[in-house]
Amino acid sequence: MSTDQHQDLGLTEAPKQGGCGGGGDCGCGGNAGAATLPEFDATVVPPALRHASIFGALDSIQPGGGMVLVAPHDPIPLLAQVEQRTPGRFTVEYVERGPAWKLAFLRTGA
Repeated sequence: MSTDQHQDLGLTEAPKQGGCGGGGDCGCGGNAGAATLPEFDATVVPPALRHASIFGALDSIQPGGGMVLVAPHDPIPLLAQVEQRTPGRFTVEYVERGPAWKLAFLRTGA
């Protein structure tokens, strides 16, 4: 996928430090930083159930919370679907690019 296509979806590189609930107070038991966000490993979910499972996980995230998605490939189609379903609800930052793809989803306010 081209850099322009990534920019069109509002994607950026992950910062070195982030915030889980802005200060580790989201209730997940983690501290600030993408490395401490709960991880959803979509590589172990059957392909027929993968997107629905990811949507369910994203729907459970409260404002200020987040998760790291582990994907088997660059999930550009999924990112477009997330934005279509919930415009502006999440910021998405790449944590790792291939062979394992990791993206941090952080839920914005209300």
